[in-house]
Amino acid sequence: MAGNGQQGDYLAQINVTPFVDVMLVLLIIFMVTAPMMVQGVNVSLPEATSEPLASETEHLMVTVDKDSNVYINDYRVELSFLREKLSIVLENRRDRSVYLQADRNVPYGVVVRVMSEIKGAGVAKLGMVTRPLDEQVKDTAS
Repeated sequence: MAGNGQQGDYLAQINVTPFVDVMLVLLIIFMVTAPMMVQGVNVSLPEATSEPLASETEHLMVTVDKDSNVYINDYRVELSFLREKLSIVLENRRDRSVYLQADRNVPYGVVVRVMSEIKGAGVAKLGMVTRPLDEQVKDTAS
């Protein structure tokens, strides 16, 4: 059934054009959706009057959310295992500083316990992350 009248002749070449079209569409879809998939932990930070620190490196962040769940960067960790996990993470790091951000509604005792576990893991410097005060709040405080 070939076009030249011979029977049994088949076209032995694969048409890759539809394959390339599908791959380009998938590439565009992944390029558009990948930035939307990156999430952090939602925390309502307390406000402070200090200026933000300039930083070029990514720091190790311990987060306590409003339900008192503890995270190392974006990975959830039980509070009882925080010291152990943090010491494992810090083994291969030259910079032994950790930044702690806690939701403003977390009880003070939970934050102190987390700080104790962090210091017990051998952290050299522990920084607290806050959100700058709004300009309106600064004006009323003056």
